[in-house]
Amino acid sequence: MPDIKQIAERLIKLCSEQKFVEAYRELFGEEVESIDPLYPIMPPARGLITLIEREKQFLAKAQIHSITMSEPLITGNHFAVKLSMDFTHEERGRINMEELCVYHVKGGKIMSQQFFIN
Repeated sequence: MPDIKQIAERLIKLCSEQKFVEAYRELFGEEVESIDPLYPIMPPARGLITLIEREKQFLAKAQIHSITMSEPLITGNHFAVKLSMDFTHEERGRINMEELCVYHVKGGKIMSQQFFIN
């Protein structure tokens, strides 16, 4: 079973390569929960299939120009990374976004993620 540092480093690698769906499939648990301020009127998303489908919908409408992620900050069963992304969304135009991403790991899988957007 990978430790939290290995999981964090693998997530950073996959996301930096824009392999977001692959990251979900490999690193996240079936019962994962996601709290995302981009969806403020919706309750937190639950379940791996739901998160993968939501990611596919986002990627179908977005062209990512660049993405960078910081080194992980790890404490206990949590890690955080700063994500910076420059993308064009077909409905919202060009967006430069910075967010803090916080993850909870349990049993070798990411079981929750929460994003704090600047």
